[in-house]
Amino acid sequence: MQKGKIGVTTENIFPIIKKFLYSDHEIFLRELISNAVDATQKLKVLYNAGEFKQDPGDLTIRVKLDKKKKTLTVSDSGVGMTAEELDKYLNQIAFSSANDFLAKYKDQANNLIGHFGLGFYSSFMVADKVEVITRSWQEGAQAVKWTCDGSPEFTIEDAERASRGTDVILYIDNDSKEFLEEDRIEEILKKYCKFLPIEIAFGKEKEWKDGKYVETDRDRIINNTKPAWTRKPAELKDEDYLNFYRELYPGSEEPMFYIHLNVDYPFKLTGILYFPRIKSNFDIQKNKIQLYCNQVFVTDSVEGIVPEFMTLLHGVIDSPDIPLNVSRSYLQSDSNVKKISSHITKKVADRLQEIFNKNREEFEKKWDDLKLFISYGMITDEKFYEKASKFALFKNTDGKYFTFDEYEKQIKEKQTDKFKTLVYLYSTDKHDQYAYIEKAKEKGYDVLLLDGQLDLHLINFLEGKFKNSRFARVDADVIDKLIQKGEEKKSKLTQEQMDDLKAVFKGQIKPDENFVVVFESLDETDAPVLITRSEYLRRMKDMSQVGGVFSFYGDMPDSYSLVLNGNHPLITRISDDVSKMLGEFLKQNSEEKSKLKEQIEFLEKEHKNKKEEEIRQFEKDDLKKMKEELEKKEKERNDKLAEYSSGNKLVRQLIDLALLANNMLKGEDLSRFVKRSVELL
Repeated sequence: MQKGKIGVTTENIFPIIKKFLYSDHEIFLRELISNAVDATQKLKVLYNAGEFKQDPGDLTIRVKLDKKKKTLTVSDSGVGMTAEELDKYLNQIAFSSANDFLAKYKDQANNLIGHFGLGFYSSFMVADKVEVITRSWQEGAQAVKWTCDGSPEFTIEDAERASRGTDVILYIDNDSKEFLEEDRIEEILKKYCKFLPIEIAFGKEKEWKDGKYVETDRDRIINNTKPAWTRKPAELKDEDYLNFYRELYPGSEEPMFYIHLNVDYPFKLTGILYFPRIKSNFDIQKNKIQLYCNQVFVTDSVEGIVPEFMTLLHGVIDSPDIPLNVSRSYLQSDSNVKKISSHITKKVADRLQEIFNKNREEFEKKWDDLKLFISYGMITDEKFYEKASKFALFKNTDGKYFTFDEYEKQIKEKQTDKFKTLVYLYSTDKHDQYAYIEKAKEKGYDVLLLDGQLDLHLINFLEGKFKNSRFARVDADVIDKLIQKGEEKKSKLTQEQMDDLKAVFKGQIKPDENFVVVFESLDETDAPVLITRSEYLRRMKDMSQVGGVFSFYGDMPDSYSLVLNGNHPLITRISDDVSKMLGEFLKQNSEEKSKLKEQIEFLEKEHKNKKEEEIRQFEKDDLKKMKEELEKKEKERNDKLAEYSSGNKLVRQLIDLALLANNMLKGEDLSRFVKRSVELL
C-alpha cells in the first residue's frame, strides 16, 4: 500500500473547494462524467489506431445511487489507469504557492475548477470520502484503488476489478443528501450531459404494468449521442432540424428557419441557431442559446459570449475552444470567444442575406417576426448593421416592403424639402393616425408603419446613418410644415383676427388640456382644426421610458398644438360672427390699445437714450400706468372673446372633431359631442 500527501503546497485545498465552490456544487457530476467520456474516447482512439486490439464491447457510462450506503458511483469502460498514472493525475497538483492561489481565486469561484485540473476534486464539495477503483487497458494491468477522506492524505492499494475502466465512488456528506435523490441526479444529468457522445445509463427503463410502473432490464439512456449539430448538414433534412428544436424546447412554437454552423478554421465551432417568432417583450426570449464544449453543457447565459442581440435566438453553440470550467467574465475577455462571437454575427447576417436573395417573397412574409431581432442587431452591433442594411426592410402603411436603398429612391423626388433634407414620414398606428396618413397621401407622399418595440430607437439610430435625412411622425405637424416645399400660403384673416380667434378657442379649452393654439394657412379643403404633437418632445418623452439622459422628459406633461386653418370657411365664418357680435367693442378696444401702444413706444424711445437717473419719476410713473392700462384692455378683450366662446357650440364642435380624429375624445365629453352633433344637424 502506498500512502502520501497530495502534491499541493497548501494544507487547506479541500476547505477552499468546499467554501468557494459551494454555490456551483452540482457541477461535480458534470466533471466526473466528462472525465469518464474522455477516458472512453481515448480507448476508441487506441482501438482505431490498432494499439488496443480487443473488441471494446459495451462502452456505456453508468451512474448508480445507493441510498443505504450513501454512495454515488460513476463507472466507465475507458482506458483506466495504472498505479503510476493514478498517482500522477490525482496526487500531483502543482500550485506556485498557497498565498498566490488564495489571492487570485478567492473571489472567482468558477475559475477554480478546471483551471488547475481540479475537475475531479470538485467531488469533495459533496463527499466526505472518495474512492477511485481503476484498471488500465494495458495487458496484465493490476487494478488499484485510491482513497481520500478530504484531507491531503491519500492511500493507493491493489484492488479487484474484472475489466478495464474506472469507478469513482462518492460517499455523500450530510450536507449534500440531495445528491442521493434519483430526481436530482436525473435533473443534473439532463442539464449537463444530455448530448454527450458516449451513452450514459442511469437506472432502468420503466413500464406501466398492473396499474404501476415496473422496472425492466433495459438501461435508461439519458442522452442523445448524435445531436443534429454534430452531423453534417448534407445528412439532415428540414424535419431533422425541427425535431431537434422540439427536443431542445418541448412545446415551443416552431421556428421560422435555422442556421447550421460548421467551422474548422481559425477555430472549431459547430452548432445550430434557430430564429423564433419574436413579436414583443424580447427579454423573455433570452437564455435560450445553450453553450457546449465537446457536447458538454457549459451555460445558457450567453450574454457577452455572443452579441447581445443574438440572445434572442435559440439553439446550440459547441466549440472545444471555449473553456469549460471558467467564469463568464473570463469567457467575455477570452480572445477565442471574441473571434467566435464575431464569426457567428457574420454567419447569421450571411444566412439572412441568402434567404432574402433566394426567396424575397417568403422573407417579406416573415419580416414582422424577424424585425425586432434585426433592428436590435443593427442598433447594437455596427458590423451587423453594415450587412443587415442590405436586407433590412421598411414596411409602409399599405403593407408594401422596401429595402433602405429602394425606399430612398421611392421617396427622394417628392419628399425632399426646400432645405434639401429627405423626410421619412411614419406612423405608429395607422388606425389612430388615419386622417394624417390620408392627408400625406393626397400630397403624393408615402408613409412608413413603424409600430415596433424598438422602432423609436431605430429611428434615432438611422438618422445618424442616413445622410441629409430626418424622420417625422405624420401627426407631428400639418403636412406642409413637415415637408416644407416653398412659399407658405397666405391667410384670409388679418393678424388681429387670428389673435382674436386664438382667444375664442382658448376659451373652450379646459385647464387640464395642454394645448397651444396656433394658426396655419392651409387649403380650404383641409380640416378646420387639427391637433399635432411636436416630433422632438414626443420622441424625448418616449425615450424617457428607457431612462438615462432622457428620463427628466418623462415628468413633463403631454403638450399639443391646436392648429386652426385660417383659410377654412368654418374658421372665417366664426371670425365674421365675432365681428358681427362684438364689432363695436372690438373696434373701440383696438383704437384704445393702438393709442396706448403709440404712447408707450414714444416714451420708451425717449428713455432709450437717457441714463436711469436722467428719467424723471413722473415719466416712469406714466409709462408704468400706460402698460398697466394696455394689459387691462387686452384682458378686457380676451374676457369678452372668452365670454362669446363659452356658449358657442360650433367652436366646441370643431375642437371635439379634432380630438375625435386623434382618439382623444372619451367618456362624458364624447357623449356631449354626440348629443351636440344631433342638435347641430
